[in-house]
Amino acid sequence: MAYVATRGGERAIEQAENLFRDDLGPITRARIDAVRQGLPYLIDRVMGEASLYEPDLAALAIAQAGGEIYEAVLLLRAYRTTQPRLAVCEPVAQTDLFTLRRISAAFKDIPGGQILGPTLDYSHRLLQVGVLMGEDYTPDPVIPATEPAPATQPSLAAWQKAQGLIKDYPSEAIAPDDIPDLTRQPLLFPAERAHKLQSLARADTGGTLALGYATMRGYGDVHPTVNELRLAEAPVRLRHPRGTVFSAGRVRVSQTEVITKTHELQLGFSATFGWNEVKVIAAATLDIASSQPNAHPASNEEFVLYHTEPVESSGFCIHFKLPHYVTFQSSLDAIRRVKADGEAAVSRPAAEAALFEQEDEEEVAL
Repeated sequence: MAYVATRGGERAIEQAENLFRDDLGPITRARIDAVRQGLPYLIDRVMGEASLYEPDLAALAIAQAGGEIYEAVLLLRAYRTTQPRLAVCEPVAQTDLFTLRRISAAFKDIPGGQILGPTLDYSHRLLQVGVLMGEDYTPDPVIPATEPAPATQPSLAAWQKAQGLIKDYPSEAIAPDDIPDLTRQPLLFPAERAHKLQSLARADTGGTLALGYATMRGYGDVHPTVNELRLAEAPVRLRHPRGTVFSAGRVRVSQTEVITKTHELQLGFSATFGWNEVKVIAAATLDIASSQPNAHPASNEEFVLYHTEPVESSGFCIHFKLPHYVTFQSSLDAIRRVKADGEAAVSRPAAEAALFEQEDEEEVAL
C-alpha cells in the first residue's frame, strides 16, 4: 500500500496538534494523580497492552492522549523501547501470588476456598446521578472478615492433576537468556506457546473479547468453564550478581485457567499485567481454541494473534487517513479506461449494424 506524505502544510499541521493539546488543557502532576486514583482499571489495561508496568507513566500516557486508549498504549510502548533491560526476575509460581480475589466456576468447594474480593459481579448497576446534583457518593465501608483468608492460595490445577483429572506436563527450568521474548523477536507461525501467551498478554482487550466471544458462541469447538480466576499481586524478585535474591516490590496481575470438555479435560491459560478479568478469560479460551486441530478461522492462531495486536491493528486502520492521492487517482484512471473500453465495445456493434443496413439498402436500390 503506497501513499504520499503531506507536504507544504507544516504550520497547519502544528496548529492541528495545538488544537488537540488546547482541548486537553495543561497536564499537571495533580492531574496525573487524579487519573491514577480515579481510573485504576483503565491504567491496568494500558499497562497490560503496552507490556510496561508503571502506573504513573500509564496515567501520564492516558492524560496526554486525552483518554484515547490506542494512542496511550502507543506512547507507553514507544517509551518502553528507549529503556534498557537491567535484569530478568525470578519465576513466579501460582502459589506465590498475594491473592485478593480467587474464584472457580467449575467447583464450589476448592482447596483454599472461594474469595470474592473486589468485584461488581453480584451488584446492581445503578448510575449515581445524585453526584451531578452536588451529592457526594461515598461507598459503604468494608467490614473486615473475622477470619481473613490466607495471603497465598494453593493451585487448583495441581489438585486436579493429583486427582488424575487433567494431564500433568513436566515443567522445565529455563535459563533467563533462553526465555523467548516477543518484544525482541518476530512472531513466527506456528508460534511457540511462550510467544502465543506473551502476545495474548498484551493483546487488545476489545479484540480479544470479540474473538473469544465468537469462539464461545459456537465459532469453534471450545465452550469454556472458568477453572480458576485470580486477581493478585505478584512478587518481583531479582537475583543480585552475588547470588542474593531480593524483592523489588509487587505488581498487579490477572491470571485465569479455563477448562473445556472434549475427549478429555483441557486447560487454557492466560495472565496479564493489571486486573482485567474479561481479557484473561477470553484469552485463555483462545489459548485452547487455537490449539485444536483444524481450528475455526475465528480462533486460528495466526488470525487471532495478528488481529488482536493493538498497535499494529490500530496503526494500520488509522493510516488510511493519510494522503493516498496517487494510488487513488491511478485507480480512477484504470476505472475510466475500463469504462471507455466498455463504451467503445458497445458502440462498435451498433456502428457495424448501421453499416450493414446501409449496404443492404444500396443492394435493394440496385
